[in-house]
Amino acid sequence: MIAAASNRKDTGADNIDARRILEITLTLDAKDRAAAGSIYAKYKAPFLSTIPRRNIQAMLVRDEDVQVLHGFRRHSEAQAYLKSNLFNEDVVTALKPLLKANPEIRIYAAD
Repeated sequence: MIAAASNRKDTGADNIDARRILEITLTLDAKDRAAAGSIYAKYKAPFLSTIPRRNIQAMLVRDEDVQVLHGFRRHSEAQAYLKSNLFNEDVVTALKPLLKANPEIRIYAAD
């Protein structure tokens, strides 16, 4: 199952392209996937309305894990999201009881 959105905040800048992909891999039990999906849905609107310069967001569900992908134009923008209150105080706090391991976080360059 793939839930994906290609959403852009209207910043007046057309054609913002994702040059950095932030991948967050979450290891959790199959019974907790629906709860993780609910958390993704709950924080999607705040993410889209408050995090600048992002242009893709997707949640990929596999048997072994769940991956959340975010696209940013710059590496520094992806890192800023990882340091944001939204990520650390809201998203991580909500997911913490579901996680079987620490999330794996990677930032990829996309050409």
